[in-house]
Amino acid sequence: MTTSPLLIRPSTIADLGAITEIYGWNVTHGTGTFELETPDEAEMGRRRDDVLSKGLPWLVAERGSEVLGYAYANHFRPRRAYRFCLEDSIYLADAARGQGIGRLLLAELVSRCEAAGARQMLAVIGDSANAGSIGVHRALGFEHSGVLRSAGWKFGRWLDVVLMQKALGLGDTAEPVEGT
Repeated sequence: MTTSPLLIRPSTIADLGAITEIYGWNVTHGTGTFELETPDEAEMGRRRDDVLSKGLPWLVAERGSEVLGYAYANHFRPRRAYRFCLEDSIYLADAARGQGIGRLLLAELVSRCEAAGARQMLAVIGDSANAGSIGVHRALGFEHSGVLRSAGWKFGRWLDVVLMQKALGLGDTAEPVEGT
């Protein structure tokens, strides 16, 4: 059996159906997102456009012609002082879990954000029992920075939020360069 290579690439409009389907599965079955209603494809397109309009990456992992997951970075908060601090988001198709795809997506996302001049990346991980996401972030150098206890209510139970952080490039050891 020949397996097609995995390709990590920038997303396109043509990927929105798969992105919406992957996120929808995570909304209805997972605790990695605290969203309760699955957004439609138009809303996912608006979210993607917002990220791309800021010059930030939205990537997909594809094998053959099948999108298996996606990752993007956005500003942690909208205030200008946060412009060098990004939050990552990674979602995988259920069948793609446990294959190292999340790690590859995150590694490429970190690399692209670092090249764009970002200095900090935060992981705001839904559910303190989300060992897969916590492990992927830890493996790529993110450090635990806190827990927001019982911050969300989903599937009839309280869920924590785990905060992890990674310095990018020079981190906080030097002033950032505007416009990089």
